[in-house]
Amino acid sequence: MTTPRISTPSRSTRRFRSTFAMTTAGLMLFTGCAASSEAASDEVTSDSGDAVALASETAAEPTTETTSEGTDIDLFDSSVVHTISVDFDQAEYDTMIETFTSTGEKDWISATVTIDGTTYENVGLRLKGNSSLFSLTTETSGNPEDLPWLIRLNKFVDGEDHQDYEDIVIRSNSTETAMNEAVAQELLALTGLASQDPIATAFTVNGGETELRLAVENPDEEWYEDNFSDEDGLLYKADSEGDYSYRGEDGDAYTDVFDQKVGDDDMTPLIDFLDFINNSDDATFASELADRLDVEAFATYLAFQDLIGNADDINGRGNNSYLQYDTTTDQFTVVSWDLNLAFDTANVGGAGGAGGAGGAGGAGGRPTGPPPDAAAGGPIGGAGGPGDQANVLVDRFMANAEFAAMYTEQTAELSELLFTSGTVDEVIAKWTDVLINGAGDLVSEATVSAEAAALISYADGVR
Repeated sequence: MTTPRISTPSRSTRRFRSTFAMTTAGLMLFTGCAASSEAASDEVTSDSGDAVALASETAAEPTTETTSEGTDIDLFDSSVVHTISVDFDQAEYDTMIETFTSTGEKDWISATVTIDGTTYENVGLRLKGNSSLFSLTTETSGNPEDLPWLIRLNKFVDGEDHQDYEDIVIRSNSTETAMNEAVAQELLALTGLASQDPIATAFTVNGGETELRLAVENPDEEWYEDNFSDEDGLLYKADSEGDYSYRGEDGDAYTDVFDQKVGDDDMTPLIDFLDFINNSDDATFASELADRLDVEAFATYLAFQDLIGNADDINGRGNNSYLQYDTTTDQFTVVSWDLNLAFDTANVGGAGGAGGAGGAGGAGGRPTGPPPDAAAGGPIGGAGGPGDQANVLVDRFMANAEFAAMYTEQTAELSELLFTSGTVDEVIAKWTDVLINGAGDLVSEATVSAEAAALISYADGVR
């Protein structure tokens, strides 16, 4: 039986409160940093160990707790550790895994899902991810609590939602706490670009082991309405199998490389945009790109991805991005998606990933320092680092002196706003506090502190 719903503020009201609070804090730090950034930098960044110790000291007096049954806590309140449990038929799960491993198709199964004490029956559940599922086989599928999932409350029950949220994404951890992605998402929100709110969850499947997992919003229709003013706009997701190439005027040619997620089915704006960025001459590209793309937002997007050391963005192997089309301005905006490799964290791969041999990110898949281009403010583009792929929009944007200057300017501004000001340290300290107090039975304090220290070390390298 479903626990009675408790009246809560609307989703848009909650998002406004959260975004306003974070943006106000960030702007206060930014506007005050001209006079005090040097002193603040000396105090905050002189020793990353001191910063982590300060966060741990703050965490010594519990200020948060795992949500209890029947609470009215906001789903995307990141100041607490939430509980999500999933129960499904093992035979259906096994069939779903067999289908995925043999065909790559991600079938839906029915599950009972309990979110912070409220239970929902006949909820849609399917795998969510690409590289995080590379090593998933029928033999390695015995730990579903470690897998990335998309939970869709209204998949089989029309109108079902939790506090107006219909979708929840259980992310693929690249570290034990996924603090790197959580911090990156909160910093992204401060840039003014669309982000996906993150929360820490105690995640359980079929009554088995409970794991600490990060959950984020899914860019669905409700998320779109919260983030963009154009009610008739369109949203396309770039698939990992494709790229931003032009494949002709037939919409069916783009089935495997873009999925339309929001709006009436219409691939025409996307096809026209891809035709332009691939086939216009340099002079036309320079003079008309701003009519077709929010170039300032794109410069901000590129600068942010470089500053946080995310090699898995629009220019990465996973082609991670959304394209939002505004029907009132006829402009596209590139939307960030998938920040689990932020802060130069290694992609440990595997079925869900939870740390491991580090690769570029060092031991445990943890970040070790900023990428050279981000620290120096230099342009990105081309093949990039290991595993990256060229993206025609990025390459042509950065090859143009005027657009490259926008990128350089945004890099300097965001570096000041997010790093030099100490904002990143405050966000890291907040997540350290939440995890030590709310997830102590899932991850050790030493692990939380070590991952926080790695993030602060990275930030020190950017400052």
